Amino acid sequence: MTEIQSMLFGLRDEKYALFIAKLTPTIDSESVIGVRMPILRQKAKEIVKSQDVSAFLQQLPHQYYEENILHGLLLGEIKDYNFCVEKLNEFLPYVDNWAVCDITSPKIFKKNKQHLLPQIVAWTKTEHVYTIRFGIEMLMSHFLDDDFKEEYLAITAGVKHEDYYVKMMVAWFFATALAKQWNATLSYIKERKLTDWTHRKTIQKACESYRITAEQKELLRRLK
Repeated sequence: MTEIQSMLFGLRDEKYALFIAKLTPTIDSESVIGVRMPILRQKAKEIVKSQDVSAFLQQLPHQYYEENILHGLLLGEIKDYNFCVEKLNEFLPYVDNWAVCDITSPKIFKKNKQHLLPQIVAWTKTEHVYTIRFGIEMLMSHFLDDDFKEEYLAITAGVKHEDYYVKMMVAWFFATALAKQWNATLSYIKERKLTDWTHRKTIQKACESYRITAEQKELLRRLK
């Protein structure tokens, strides 16, 4: 057992492990130790401050879910963009659940958007479910605000993958885009440019959002 694994087992909550296993049905329940997320976030900060994380980042594949969560959190702290992308591309093929995918959000991306966009496009064109999901999430997180362009909607709409976790991310992206860029995004709903399932799920998620006005929700319901 590695030092990291020993630390994680020392923080184990078996009831919480059962809860996480139900939330992440794509992984083996035996791989879940049961460490709560606030503790994992704190441990990631401590590890970054106290030691070189490169050795841990090279230990792929990991055996436990929490090791993968830690890996994603540590990637988020890398301050060199190129090194971060290099380590991400090593890690993403091993990601096998939505939670690890969604927790991975490098802070350095905010300062490197001009380099990030081509990488996002590359991620969305792979066949690996969680690499695609990660790419769409990064597009949603970094390109729907002041520097938005309508072509970014086309990138996500162009993703054709039948996996549930990809389709859900596409719907999440478009629901968020409706909240942030209503006028540009509405045509995708009016003209039914998305698949039927994603179209309906986008409207559902948008109607659940507090960022969408009552009038906008009523219009979306009529378009369902």
